[in-house]
Amino acid sequence: MKRRTFVGAVGGSAVAGVAGCLTRDGDGSENEGGNGDPEPENPDLEGELRIATYDSMVNGENPAGPWLKEAFEEAYPDAELTWTLPENGINDYIDRERQNADLDADVYLGANIDDLVRIDDTLDDGGLLRELNIDRIDNAERIRDGLDMGDPHGRVLAYDTGYICLVYDENVVDEPETLEALTEPAYEDALLAQNAQRSDPGQAFLLWTIDAAGEDGYLDYWRDLEDNGVRILEDWRESYNASYMNGERPMVVSYSTDQVFANEYGYDMSRHQIAFPNDQGYANPEGMGIFERASELDLAYEFLDFALSNDAQAVIAQRNVQFPAVESAYVDLDEEFDQYAHVPPEAVTVGYDDLRGNLDGWTEDWAREFAGR
Repeated sequence: MKRRTFVGAVGGSAVAGVAGCLTRDGDGSENEGGNGDPEPENPDLEGELRIATYDSMVNGENPAGPWLKEAFEEAYPDAELTWTLPENGINDYIDRERQNADLDADVYLGANIDDLVRIDDTLDDGGLLRELNIDRIDNAERIRDGLDMGDPHGRVLAYDTGYICLVYDENVVDEPETLEALTEPAYEDALLAQNAQRSDPGQAFLLWTIDAAGEDGYLDYWRDLEDNGVRILEDWRESYNASYMNGERPMVVSYSTDQVFANEYGYDMSRHQIAFPNDQGYANPEGMGIFERASELDLAYEFLDFALSNDAQAVIAQRNVQFPAVESAYVDLDEEFDQYAHVPPEAVTVGYDDLRGNLDGWTEDWAREFAGR
């Protein structure tokens, strides 16, 4: 396994933001097949645009989804945006594709690198989502360096990103300086984590430990965590809202923007401290793409461009409590967001090439021993 295939220090990265297949005409030859969706002279901007996404985009306290729907329908008065919330995320659409069933969606909002890998490990390479014609998405030029999602088939663009870290109560435990420290007596019965098969932060944390301990050592590391009392809950909501916020344990796997949320609601900041063990956080960009069998292709492209606009990026960042995908010149955030949203000294992720053929095996081996503990 290549280790740390995407590593970016604060303020810079060696990875181009929309590299690979997502290139504009004249930029090189990488995108020979990337203009499969030519821009029409008279786009059809009337109809129902169905967007599949995750629950917290639409439901909960002040989510981004309702604003996105209202603003998009105002910009395109002949269109109706309808949200759909698949119970099992991208896996629902993989299953439907295998069965040649109706997808009932045009856009997928919330794809991670591991989703792309799971598509390609299960279906044909480059399947389910279309290769994007970047010429139809003007605002794609705004995406920050370092947010290329590594898809060799050019199917997704990042619309936000987050860093997985540890959130802890400094009144109970000290900041853990390393991942290894979590196995020590000082953190016995302290940590809440999530099911790596059901939760994005749970899977990101698992992959972080694989990056740190290696393919041959990560299960031993988790056995040490288990011996030290780690509690693994089904998803982020259960571990954070139901358990951590109720004081059941003093540490939880969560996001480095946690203090933005805590500040907004006036919570005790001592219970919302951010830890970057090994001076790292796991980078978790979220992407959006268009299904191959989309029925409202023109509206789908318009939505991708809209999601990268100034106002949409600000709303997504602040209501989703994530970092925007675009350069700072193209989004206005509250000063408090900049103050309380923390970036790790080093961003780590396991890339597409390393995940291919490995992801399901890693998570299944993990789940056999630790899921539901």
